[in-house]
Amino acid sequence: MDHPSNLKKKTVKSIFSLFFQSGYSAFLGLLANLVLTIVVSPKIFGIYITLLSAISFLNYFSDIGLAASLIQKKEIDDEDIKTVFTVQQILIINLFVLGILITPFISHFYNLPKDGTYLYLTLILSFFISSLKTIPSVFLERKVEYEKIVFVQIVENTFFYLLVIIFALLSFELKSFIIAVIFRSLTGLFLIYKLSPWKIRIGFNKSRFSQLISFGLPFQTSSFLALFKDDLIILYLGKAVGFEGVGYIGFAKKWAEAPIRIIMDNVTKVLFPAISRIQDDKEKVGQLIEKVLYYLTGLIAPIMVFAYFLMPYILKIIPRYQKWQNALPLFNIFLFSSFLVIYYAPFINIFNALGKVKKSFFFMLFWTIIIWIFTPFFTKFFGYFGFPLTHLFISLTFPLVVLSMKREISFNFLKPITPFIVSSFLMFVTLFLFNHFFLINNPYFNFFFKILIGGLTYILTLTLFFKIKLINELKKYFFNKN
Repeated sequence: MDHPSNLKKKTVKSIFSLFFQSGYSAFLGLLANLVLTIVVSPKIFGIYITLLSAISFLNYFSDIGLAASLIQKKEIDDEDIKTVFTVQQILIINLFVLGILITPFISHFYNLPKDGTYLYLTLILSFFISSLKTIPSVFLERKVEYEKIVFVQIVENTFFYLLVIIFALLSFELKSFIIAVIFRSLTGLFLIYKLSPWKIRIGFNKSRFSQLISFGLPFQTSSFLALFKDDLIILYLGKAVGFEGVGYIGFAKKWAEAPIRIIMDNVTKVLFPAISRIQDDKEKVGQLIEKVLYYLTGLIAPIMVFAYFLMPYILKIIPRYQKWQNALPLFNIFLFSSFLVIYYAPFINIFNALGKVKKSFFFMLFWTIIIWIFTPFFTKFFGYFGFPLTHLFISLTFPLVVLSMKREISFNFLKPITPFIVSSFLMFVTLFLFNHFFLINNPYFNFFFKILIGGLTYILTLTLFFKIKLINELKKYFFNKN
């Protein structure tokens, strides 16, 4: 087991690596999304999002939580690894064949164009290739060496986004995704085996399987419910509101969730293996929870306020982006909902790291029932506003998760977040007043002046009222060796 100081260094290094990868990928993703949402129609964009959700459905049946069991387990050996790989590949091959067999049904159900069907088959192939990366990735995650995983993801994303951009500009439309998906999959497979070598071995140990599945099955059941809640609902919406409606929803959700995908997801990825190593020391876990709340709120809250006030200008400034105007109200709903996600999503990972997978399962089941009851109901009356409203309702249940975690670990929820909530609120009020009384007829000036005014308000409020210097606080956490 790693010494605590060594574990902290690896954790911090991994978080920095993940932030760098996210920043780099976000930059490429921004370019790709700008090109795609300018060049392709909302319908084409909606087809890609819908098919991606269909493959996610298969992906959650491919593992039954065994990979997570390998990460969470304190010690593993060759029997554990062979058993996990063998069981996983049996599942993968069956799902791969099933995916191909249902191709005519998928094509007919969604009335896919020819290239849409080819994209679906390409994503099925990518699903199989990705499964071969599981064991090498587990080795790196157990050692909290995310920088190597990050390198693979950087190369994968470079191939994917650049190829999508190039071929979209050449009017390949859906073929752009087909080419990019193939290159990303093969490149990632080659690199992960170079960085984390493993000779494929087949084997099955019944007793080891029983041990691993005792944690893995509840874990993966929770993951499946997340799929059922998030991805499968997109398949329903593809039929209920059409691909254009899904395009608007996908556009709004993708941009509204960008801050939590870049910041929160990277922190929670590292939380699972890190807390698994210190799960018996509840005091340290409580301290870590407070730090996570502190830094996530401090970084994400002002970004969300900026996003609310700046997105209307982005739609005006970027050429041919006015076609996404219908997505702006959806974006605002997702924005508030996504901010509240930081107060429950990390706790689900912490429950898993502590071995409390039944609690994770309960919450995922609760949210899944809500989303499948309310989304069809709201969609019937409010069209494509139904799903964002349901998403918001689920986010408002975050106090239930916080209270449940408090029964396991002692920590202070309000103290670490209050300064940033208050500062962000004052920032919101300042920008709201600016919006109504000081605007001039120049969107570029308004855009950059809002960034300046909002940033100054946030930083000055933290400094003067709460004596917090955000940059110094970040340095203290990441670089303090004690």
